Amino acid sequence: MSGFLTLPSRGTKPRDVGITHVIDKGIGIRQLKDLLETSSGHIDIIKFGWGTAYLTMNTLGKIRACHEAKVPVCFGGTFLELALLQGKFDEYRNMMHRAKMTHVEISTRVVNFSRQEKAQYIRELAKEFTVLSKVGSKDAEKIVPPYLWVKQIESDLEAGAWKVVCHGGESGIVGLYFGTGEVRSGLVEEIIEKINQADLIFEAPLKTQQVLLVNKFGTEVNVGNVYPEDVIALETFRLGLHASTMSQFHNVAG
Repeated sequence: MSGFLTLPSRGTKPRDVGITHVIDKGIGIRQLKDLLETSSGHIDIIKFGWGTAYLTMNTLGKIRACHEAKVPVCFGGTFLELALLQGKFDEYRNMMHRAKMTHVEISTRVVNFSRQEKAQYIRELAKEFTVLSKVGSKDAEKIVPPYLWVKQIESDLEAGAWKVVCHGGESGIVGLYFGTGEVRSGLVEEIIEKINQADLIFEAPLKTQQVLLVNKFGTEVNVGNVYPEDVIALETFRLGLHASTMSQFHNVAG
């Protein structure tokens, strides 16, 4: 389409803010190529969720397709957690080098490493890769107090993480969110009071959560765990091309 509308400005890729972080739960290479053909300009990183890449057929072909589209890829943090649990950190790094991957996610959602242990792994990984660190509990019943989120985020950034991913899960009902999917607004407020918002990626798999983040933080908020089919929708939210955010970015009378 021709660019005749006046829209909010978006940074050009590679971006440091306004990141759209997509989760791939095992789609095929043809579906991935379709996604890249229609949306690669709006995608900053694709994560092959948890350990799905280990079982998905033609994972290397998918990685190559992303590289050709200039979209970085990482594996889910759970994959690395299991490798660390089994003492296979070097094998994991070697696998990433063979695949020519540049980004890595580290989490402690299942394996309970101490803050110091996690920081050491981040320091090691940051020598070779761009590190995304996941923070927050996967257990909907376990409410982590805001000050502990802040301490972990600060520790991870100090150790060399590029961004800290604030956990919301694949369903958007844990971590940053209540079981209903409603955002824990007090938690978010306390985090951003202490941490530069640009250093954070907020997982928000539900469109209602994405709209809330865009309306609260603006076009250049970093949004994670976006489903492939929702990439274009999120970009319309960012630019006021959807009714839910139009009044945020355009002069709507009334």
